[in-house]
Amino acid sequence: MTVADLALAVDLGGTKVETALVEASGRIVDGSRHRLPTGRGAEPDAFAAALSRSIRRTLAVVPADSTLIGAGVGSAGPIDLARGTVSPKNLPALADLDLRGVVARAMQDLPVQLRLDGTCIALAEHWLGAAVGSANSMSMVVSTGVGGGLVLGGRLVSGRSGNAGHIGQIHVAGFDVEGHGADSTTLEAIASGTSAVAWAKHRGWSGHSGEDLAVSCAAGDGVAWQAVRRSATAVGQAIASATILLDLEVVAIGGGFSLVVPDYVDLVRAAALDATVFEYATGVRVEAAHLGGDAPLLGAAALVHRPELVATGPPTGSLVSVR
Repeated sequence: MTVADLALAVDLGGTKVETALVEASGRIVDGSRHRLPTGRGAEPDAFAAALSRSIRRTLAVVPADSTLIGAGVGSAGPIDLARGTVSPKNLPALADLDLRGVVARAMQDLPVQLRLDGTCIALAEHWLGAAVGSANSMSMVVSTGVGGGLVLGGRLVSGRSGNAGHIGQIHVAGFDVEGHGADSTTLEAIASGTSAVAWAKHRGWSGHSGEDLAVSCAAGDGVAWQAVRRSATAVGQAIASATILLDLEVVAIGGGFSLVVPDYVDLVRAAALDATVFEYATGVRVEAAHLGGDAPLLGAAALVHRPELVATGPPTGSLVSVR
């Protein structure tokens, strides 16, 4: 009988933490997936204890004919790859959480790999999804926030600190904004589902959520459609800029808000083309992501199962603040 190698996959997002066992083929082991809610008030000690319980529940179903070979962890950022800590923007109470350490203590000396959740999604789409066969791709999540990750030259790009791919925090131009300061003109501030809802409400729309926005768009509400088109235009602008910079072949777009209208990805594709300066960048394929909610776990598992796609070794050099 062949012994199957398994990876423990852990995904920490803004609203939940999830654990599962994943085979080398990318199949999630039946009955191994466990999810716990998180929130802005999550306290470090209680969170660490809850995550440890979830890991134990997942590891309890390791099949007898399988071998656990390591853990891959994806987390909302920023992260500190050298220290193994995370400071998720939407979970301020977990700032400087030793996430790699929490997982390592449950792994009995097996290796633990940590990366940004967006880079894990990019790795998953490169391995099994919309970017299969391409050497240079970006994957994006448009949801309550906007995140992303990069694969260049066939390898995951983590960067010096582990935070490469934070496309939601780049700036986009030409949009009316309500606030001031650096945060007000980021892609996330313009294009996320949360931002689109807030923008529509400020203009008299009566809904309260991305789901409500989808219903209003289906009913032909003009303000709702303006909010969605505004989001798609900003995402397209960001894709055009990234493609000019990196000569991307494929951009995969996922996340709950990318489903707000059936043609959201089409709107993004058209906006990216409109914003493209050089002809070489017009060939980028903008596609819907293929892996949905499985992508963060599959990408985390790929850190273990597909190490040849991941840059090895800790980051070097000190991090310097820009003031």
